[in-house]
Amino acid sequence: MKTVILNGEQLTLEDVLEVAGGRARVKVSSSVSEKMNQSREFVERALREGEKIYGVTTGFGLLSDQIINPSQIEALQRNLIRSHSVGIGPFFDEASTRAAMVLRANVLAMGYSGVRFVVVKRLIEMINKGVHPLIPEQGSVGASGDLAPLAHLASVLIGEGKAVFQGKVMSGKKAMEKAGVPILTLSSKEGLALINGTQVMTAVGLLAVLRAERLCKVADIIGACTLDALKGTLTAFDPDIQRVRPFSGPLAVSKNFRKLGEKSEICESHKFCSKIQDAYSLRCIPQVHGAIRDALAFVRKTLEIEVNSATDNPLIFADKGKILNCGNFHGEPVAFALDLLGIIVSELGGVSERRIEKLINPALSGLPAFLTSEGGLHSGLMMVQVSAAALASENKVLAHPASVDSIPTSADKEDHVSMGPIAARKARDIVRNVEHILSMELLCATQGLEFLLPLQPGLGTKEAYRTVREVVPPIKADRRFGEDIEKIHCLIESGMLLRRVEKVIGPLL
Repeated sequence: MKTVILNGEQLTLEDVLEVAGGRARVKVSSSVSEKMNQSREFVERALREGEKIYGVTTGFGLLSDQIINPSQIEALQRNLIRSHSVGIGPFFDEASTRAAMVLRANVLAMGYSGVRFVVVKRLIEMINKGVHPLIPEQGSVGASGDLAPLAHLASVLIGEGKAVFQGKVMSGKKAMEKAGVPILTLSSKEGLALINGTQVMTAVGLLAVLRAERLCKVADIIGACTLDALKGTLTAFDPDIQRVRPFSGPLAVSKNFRKLGEKSEICESHKFCSKIQDAYSLRCIPQVHGAIRDALAFVRKTLEIEVNSATDNPLIFADKGKILNCGNFHGEPVAFALDLLGIIVSELGGVSERRIEKLINPALSGLPAFLTSEGGLHSGLMMVQVSAAALASENKVLAHPASVDSIPTSADKEDHVSMGPIAARKARDIVRNVEHILSMELLCATQGLEFLLPLQPGLGTKEAYRTVREVVPPIKADRRFGEDIEKIHCLIESGMLLRRVEKVIGPLL
């Protein structure tokens, strides 16, 4: 099994994905303990000298003017975790939880939080031994980061809350005992350090981004299937067109389509037909799919910075003798990026739904109505477009930016908040919806290709068709098409469709 080494500086999105999926163990770099010990010693020295430190010798938020007796410092940190565990709603899935845990451990490993090395060590033990805190999805506004969800994570670390271990829900204390992970007694600053930050919104968004990146390639494959089924032209994918408007995304998409459509007998069969140009949902695929790719690159860059950023408050700069109060926990950079993610992936689904309409509408396709040879007795794929339209419209609602909203909290001390966790969950849901819309398009496109036999589609398109036909037979009569959609969705979600096509035509951009 792969080992991901944390040092607070070099964690990649792909590393997090491997840990989230249980395909990698986590280890801390040998350089981390020295950095953390230096930071910790600085905090303890400041405490001995009677320095006033937010959240260490004071209360929190509006209560930061309240001085805490030194004998109550440990109780303060424990009470913070308890009082902030107010999340509600369904629980995050295991992958999101594991991603949040490794991100939090990586942030603490940077050495700017002033916590003991043992805190990171315990978090890593929980990850490696499969102790997964139950973290409710709702209840965070992304102000001081993900206070409520991270408090639920930290609860298990101190032997409270609930967790899943070996597939069973149990108390946090019992899960830790069964896994053989010692329960942590919090010291000064440590409760605050565990919950200040953007790691939950970043974890959920990060997993959605990686799915969206794969989905962009899959959308090119499926779009190419539809292009062949509708006897569309590759003229709009000529490199000279993209060269005079040289955004990188459209250039990549055009190159992908030329590879996918290579040696298409269908394309050759109508090379000299009277049709001048295709509808926008086909002709403008480079511009739409390409713009999505370019915007997605910005989202990735934002999260790559965030996963290796110190998001605590206060931050400890031991080498410079400074303890600084700050706002690095504010989720605005992540919220903006994840709102953008939701918008652009929603568009990927929107243009796919329009291509489905082209496929099932005989006035637009030249194919039998609803892609059935016995219309009337059989409804064919009529309702597939309706389902796709429902998901596309739902995405329009979900794509409304969460970050444009703010509501004051903590007696107006936290008077501007990011709503980043909401942006993350919405983006995740949009990605899932679009995976299904594209599954519906592929069902329709492969059925459309049936009516053009014996003419063969392009090399990449043909392999996509073959892959689908291994799990979904040609449609001869009405059946439960929802089951076909789920089978195709499994091909997309598992990466099988992309792997099979790339094996034939080489890697897609």
